[in-house]
Parts: sequence; C-alpha cells; structure tokens
Amino acid sequence: MGLYMSMTVTDQDRPSTLPQKPPAPARAASAKWVVAALILLSAIPLAAGVFRLSQLAGGAEITPANARFFAAPLPVVLHIISAGVYAVLGAFQFVPSLRRRRNGWHRIAGRILIPSGLIVALSGLWMTLFYPWPAGDGVILYGLRLFFGSAMLLAILLGSAAIRQRDFVRHGHWMLRGYAIGMGAGTQVLTGMVASIVADPPTELSRALLMGAGWVINLAVAEWIIRRAGSR
Repeated sequence: MGLYMSMTVTDQDRPSTLPQKPPAPARAASAKWVVAALILLSAIPLAAGVFRLSQLAGGAEITPANARFFAAPLPVVLHIISAGVYAVLGAFQFVPSLRRRRNGWHRIAGRILIPSGLIVALSGLWMTLFYPWPAGDGVILYGLRLFFGSAMLLAILLGSAAIRQRDFVRHGHWMLRGYAIGMGAGTQVLTGMVASIVADPPTELSRALLMGAGWVINLAVAEWIIRRAGSR
C-alpha cells in the first residue's frame, strides 16, 4: 500500500529522540503475521464466495435466497473474483521488502489491485442498487452499503490520482483506506459471531449496526496506522 516512505539518515546526523527502526528480521516476522492475519480474516467470505460460484456453475436449486444471483449472475461473479484477488494480493502489499521501488512487485501488484478494487466497489454498488433486498436487510443497511461502497470507490480513485502526481505518502493512505473498506466482509463475520452470542436471531436494526461496525472498525485501524506512521 506504499504506507511507509524510506528516509536515509546517517547515525551521525540522526537525532537522539528519533525512534529506532526494529531490526530487519523483526520487521519481516511482523509482516508475515500481518499477511497471515489478513488472509485469515478474508477466509470465510472467500469460502462463501467460492460456494456461491459453485452454485451458479453447477445449476443449484433456485431458492428465494439465491434467485437474484441466478437472475443476473455477472455482477456477483465479478464481485467474488475481484474481491478474492483484492484481499489476498493486497495483503502482501504490507510486506516492506515488496514495497521497495527497486522491486517491481509493488508497481505490478498495484496495476492488478486498482482495477480489482474498482470492480469490487462498482459491482457492490450495482448489486445494492438493483438486486432485490435479501431477508433481514432494511433502509439503514441499504444506506450503509451505498455509503461505504462509494467511499471505497473514492478512496481508490484518490489513491490512483496521488500516484500519478508522485505523492507516494498520500497514495498509500488512500489505498489503505480503500483496502480497509474492502476487507469489511471479514470483520463483519467476527461482529456477526459476537451478535450470535449476545442476541440471536438479529433484528433488522442490529444486523445493520453490526455490518456497519465491521467497516468502521477497519477504517479506525487504518487511520490509527496512518497516524502512527505520520508520528514517526
């Protein structure tokens, strides 16, 4: 995501109050944990997406829960495939060694991630606007999906504009925000698990609040990372 910019400072010129970077092995180990956590977070939504694709490909029985997908399969197919690429490939953008300019990984991955993220946002907005509402949805959740889908689209577009202006820091910030929103489905699994313990079955209002909480939590973490990086 291009979040951290490198700066060459000699030991002689380095202020005594400047925070020291952790050793390279520690940073590499930390990056591995981040990648593993992000892939694990997306595992259940991706598994659900694969199951949905198998239903569409195998001609499963049409029910009220899946009829909208059979009626217009292209948006959901694009959404699932692009979300899988975006979630998994995007996780590796948090590895510092892969973000170095000498390594072409970051640029090549970005050329895949930006279109994938745009497809995720646009297909999600299309499904929100034109698919019939599933059972349990309501006006609040409808509004939240439109808001966060639009926010993800805007973040990726702003990140793309920033990189064209060679503003690497702002590019990283906006791409991180877009990725955080895109990973909302994974966090929503966790908030849903908490809800099933506290109040089951969920109401229309509680479902909307829990779904919204998934996006808000991810954005809060993203903003914390951005502020923490800026303070260094």
